[in-house]
Amino acid sequence: MSNQLLETLCDLVTEAHTRIQKNFSHLDPIVGVSQSMRKSGVPADAMTIDCLRSGKRIIIVLHDESPNLVNYQFAYRDKDPFNDFEQLASNELSEQILYDWMHSYFLANDK
Repeated sequence: MSNQLLETLCDLVTEAHTRIQKNFSHLDPIVGVSQSMRKSGVPADAMTIDCLRSGKRIIIVLHDESPNLVNYQFAYRDKDPFNDFEQLASNELSEQILYDWMHSYFLANDK
């Protein structure tokens, strides 16, 4: 896979993360990129966006076999993710969508 999709994802997440921190400083999400799946023989890259406050995690996986799709799941940091991921066309992914995911998921049931 070209690193272009991963680079684009990183740029979009950086923009969304900056807005979230500005608007909801108490959330302070942590973003991580992992290529360890590749080391295990799975041709894919993964990104996690964690909210330490809520224990929630957004997982994004980019598979080489489907470069036009972004796989994502709303999960928890302390639980294994389910096998079922939602999909979104990579050309539909935007900074606004990532911002909305962080905003709605991390703030859901926030006291």
